[in-house]
Amino acid sequence: QVQLVESGGGSVQAGGSLRLSCAASGRTFSSYAMGWFRQAPGKEREFVGGISRPGIVTYYTDSVRGRFTASRDNAKNTVYLQMNSLKPEDTAAYYCAASSRSGAREVGEYTYWGQGTQVTVSS
Repeated sequence: QVQLVESGGGSVQAGGSLRLSCAASGRTFSSYAMGWFRQAPGKEREFVGGISRPGIVTYYTDSVRGRFTASRDNAKNTVYLQMNSLKPEDTAAYYCAASSRSGAREVGEYTYWGQGTQVTVSS
């Protein structure tokens, strides 16, 4: 059992940056791979990026690769998503999630979810 709480969302202008945080509690945090998803109005929830249990291997969807960076601090039970060069199309509610599978990109592969944090990018 894992509880996840996102924070760090907000409103920025295009080209700006935000850092999202996801604090975990409950069962051993380091046992899970972590993923970030986003969902815009009228759109399905989509995978953004993931990070392995040790925090060394990361992977991203094509639209954010090179701009977003996932990291984790297992000592603090926290995973981060650094978002740079933000674009209006990045506007969405962002969710963190925990998975027992490595390399997971599908919603159904994640067991635990946070409540989300809103990111709004204006042009």
